[in-house]
Amino acid sequence: MALGKSTLAKLIAGITKPTKGEILIEGKDTKKKEHFLDIRKQVGIVFQNPENQIIFNSVEDEIRFPLENLAFDRIEERTKEALKKVGLEGSEKKEAYHLSLGQKQRLTIASVLAMNTPYIVLDEPTAMLDPKGKDEIYKIVKNLKQEGYTIIYITNIIDEILLSDEIWLIEDGKMKTTFAKSDILEHIEEIQQSDIKIPEILTMLQTLKKQNISIELKEWTMQELTRKLIQIYQNNSKETM
Repeated sequence: MALGKSTLAKLIAGITKPTKGEILIEGKDTKKKEHFLDIRKQVGIVFQNPENQIIFNSVEDEIRFPLENLAFDRIEERTKEALKKVGLEGSEKKEAYHLSLGQKQRLTIASVLAMNTPYIVLDEPTAMLDPKGKDEIYKIVKNLKQEGYTIIYITNIIDEILLSDEIWLIEDGKMKTTFAKSDILEHIEEIQQSDIKIPEILTMLQTLKKQNISIELKEWTMQELTRKLIQIYQNNSKETM
């Protein structure tokens, strides 16, 4: 089985069964039928095209169906909470197919959040979205991380790797390397060898490091880097006065 990005997502979620080896979710083998429902309650998955994932006409029904199918309790409460987390509160009675593409993608995320799965696989969730839609998904991902969800974010958009805490680099169907985002500057050559364009912010950090200016970032945004550079400039100016 060739290990592509989407194949990896489906393997983790238990949708596709491995032909070799095994994948365990909280100790449960994804190949065993008796574990199927348990794994569904542990791992949620969102694909890149929300229109291929949405089944029902109304927003409410789209979220309620998997909850009812898997015998969850507090369905109405779960629905409202999930919609609030993705910025669609009060949309229960709206027609799902009348939503914008970005809203549809947030609805598919809400369907997963309603089940409160501790693990969420996002398979190129912004691939079909405009910049505004992308930013909305990024905000949701950051908030979910803060709430304690484990998110596996599969992407070929290089800037999105900076949303992560740990990076897995896959090449030719194999896991090439893994490393923490905090160590990313030490792996620039490996990334470049895989013909991946380096985000501008990493190029700047690398240049600064060569000038013996090391900057630690929390959010890894250009705004944060700019603030840090201004602080360094101001501190240096005070020292020379």
